[in-house]
Amino acid sequence: MSGHAELAQVWPRDGALRLVGRLHEHEPEPATAGAWTLRLTLRGAAGERALCYPAPLDGVAFDASLPVADLVPEGPFEPPALWDVWLVPPDDSGAGLRVGRLLDDIRGKKKIMVFPGQQVTRGDLTMLVRPYYTIKENLSVEVLPGR
Repeated sequence: MSGHAELAQVWPRDGALRLVGRLHEHEPEPATAGAWTLRLTLRGAAGERALCYPAPLDGVAFDASLPVADLVPEGPFEPPALWDVWLVPPDDSGAGLRVGRLLDDIRGKKKIMVFPGQQVTRGDLTMLVRPYYTIKENLSVEVLPGR
């Protein structure tokens, strides 16, 4: 599958992460618009660990949200937990479209576009969940020990 999911806005607040954007170089079948999924895959997990959330399309536009508390892995894990973000068609063919911001003229977003983290407390554990751009300008989310 060619193309990607181009982000216009990233909203990390109020216990949620909201992603707004458009498909780029990919024309979805109109009949599948309501069945697209936002998939976050845990990088380096034994077996593939993925979380899925509804991401219905309006033409080629998407607007999807997820609770950041879901991104703190259950049980023991070695921080940071890193989640890669994909937009996946209903037939789930291949990995889907990587979510990122490639079409602007800003290079090196990893160092210059910093999003606020959100604290998640689970029992005695407090973690900080923060979206970030990778060196390839794709969006990922990291889960780090909180303060």
